[in-house]
Amino acid sequence: MAEDAAPQSRYAANRAGLAEAARMAEEAGRTGRAGKLRAMEAGGTAQFLAFDGRGKGRAVEVFGELESADRVAVLVPGSDTTLDTYQRFRAGAVALQQRLQAEHPRSAVVAWLGYDTPGTVSTTVLTAERADRAADELGPFLDRLSRPAGPGSQISLLCHSYGSVVCARTQTGPAVTDIALFGSPGTGADSAGELPTGARVWAGRGGGDWIADVPHVRLGGIGFGPDPVDPAFGARPFTAGPGGHSDYLKPGTASLDSLAAIVLGTTGTGGGTGGAGTADAAPTTTSEAPHA
Repeated sequence: MAEDAAPQSRYAANRAGLAEAARMAEEAGRTGRAGKLRAMEAGGTAQFLAFDGRGKGRAVEVFGELESADRVAVLVPGSDTTLDTYQRFRAGAVALQQRLQAEHPRSAVVAWLGYDTPGTVSTTVLTAERADRAADELGPFLDRLSRPAGPGSQISLLCHSYGSVVCARTQTGPAVTDIALFGSPGTGADSAGELPTGARVWAGRGGGDWIADVPHVRLGGIGFGPDPVDPAFGARPFTAGPGGHSDYLKPGTASLDSLAAIVLGTTGTGGGTGGAGTADAAPTTTSEAPHA
């Protein structure tokens, strides 16, 4: 389990903390934030492993039954993801969980807003400073998450936009079998083989994603270098369809199908034309050895 206390106890404690944060925001005249926090309570059914209402806020929410799951997806968001924009992040997690459950009931999704994300229009989004701090939090979290995992249990990291910079810096143990980078500005590494993981590394980008126009360069501490969907980077491509930067986890999309297949272990290298991860080829069932 992700924390030492029983998850149900943590869920109840964090719901209480969430309600208190909403009350305090209301008393401070922050009615917009208060309303968003109340929406996060989800009628008293939300399952938060962690919650912090200070500043932009942090939250780690579980969808599904984490205690019995043998396929767990951990979503790592990109820039501008805060408590004020949380419902957008949550919607993607819900869509993924519903997609997984349709094929594999023993699955769970963890929405990990465990770091202070940079603003899309800011200088911080151009450097790895926040990603480095986030990786220091994410690595230990994944270790705790994997402790009770039985034989055959697998954790997948699904990393969107600036979240792919975070994942590329995160040390992972053997329970993390797959890392998927999508809508990525780059990782700061020159190749998939440089990432501190033994997991398979995947990359995909939607045909309408504006991130394709971001220069994939690195000058000093600015920028993140090679494009992960470039075949030279060495990641396994997955089908991402024609969607835009915020569409990867929308219901009915090819990208959601591909990410679910990666989590469930029912896809191979995908492939196709036009660059890694941009083709419309269907996932295969080929089994491949973990990325070295």
